Amino acid sequence: MKFVIQRVERAQVTVDQIVIGKIHQGYAVLMGICENDTEAIADKMVKKMLGLRIFADENGKTNLSLKDVSGELLLISQFTLYADCKKGNRPSFIKAGNPEHANKLYEYMIQKSRQEIPHVETGSFGADMKVELVNDGPFTIILDSEEL
Repeated sequence: MKFVIQRVERAQVTVDQIVIGKIHQGYAVLMGICENDTEAIADKMVKKMLGLRIFADENGKTNLSLKDVSGELLLISQFTLYADCKKGNRPSFIKAGNPEHANKLYEYMIQKSRQEIPHVETGSFGADMKVELVNDGPFTIILDSEEL
């Protein structure tokens, strides 16, 4: 499982010119799921994501978590995080989880996040989405379950 976590001032996702998810200060998270991922891995990833202390405290140090700043979440599925570009110039996506498995885990992580964070918005699994954001910092973190 891979997450690309961007600390944002604001972010939104649009499908067919309709905004379906919109947040203010918080994280815009691109989530890639592979076939070997499980709910146990999802639990670890969500816990790590929500525990990250990447917001500034009163002294300007990155010492506060998403909860500490009443931050919001925008969770977006993105199978392309599992692109394999080793051969040729056309990426292969065979490492990405099959859609049924990936969507099940994506929905699971949405529910887990909503247990901790009051404002969680989402993209639309499998849709052609347009994502807009203002990255705060910029501050971007990549979490890979193989490294936890």
